[in-house]
Amino acid sequence: MVVALIIACEVGFWVLLALGLGARYLLKWRRTSVVLLLCEPVLELVLFAVTAYDLKNGAEPGWEHGLAALYIGYTVAYGHYTIRWLDGHAAHRLGGGPPPARPPRHGMPRARHEGRLWLRTVLGAAVACALLQGAVRYVGGDGDTSSLRSFQWTALRAAGIHGLIALTYLIWPKRAPAGTPTAEAGSVPKGRGEPRDQSRRCD
Repeated sequence: MVVALIIACEVGFWVLLALGLGARYLLKWRRTSVVLLLCEPVLELVLFAVTAYDLKNGAEPGWEHGLAALYIGYTVAYGHYTIRWLDGHAAHRLGGGPPPARPPRHGMPRARHEGRLWLRTVLGAAVACALLQGAVRYVGGDGDTSSLRSFQWTALRAAGIHGLIALTYLIWPKRAPAGTPTAEAGSVPKGRGEPRDQSRRCD
């Protein structure tokens, strides 16, 4: 049941996102889009509640509960980033707005960009580990919590591997081709505006 709900939450996320952006830029229903996008965090709350209820009813802690914690951690860390990125492209292609600024590709601006992404991964791992630790304490010493512990290490390893990859951009920064101007991280070419900053999964 938990696995099916994870899949449903992922499908629901993209459906609500498509409906929200479509309502905003195609139908010009801004308030409706806000309502649709505000429904996004409800999916994670439902997943969390069902997972806790499953454990409360005596379900043996398994990999599906660990996967649910990782999924919630990922959406907490990368949900806002995903919404903002897609909103910028939707505003350009559907709303006639300026092209969204691309992330830097070379030098220290690229290293800082990768570092910020890594911090999101650290946040996601921290959320997942906290949820898993709560599940371990909830189950107590009577149940087998080895699968929950293993997913904690999975979250930490993912953050560590991502950190090493991000570090390579700092130690060995990628050089821009000759004659290519470099831009600071987050800069926008002249004449182009930045996409509107949206709160996590909401207007």
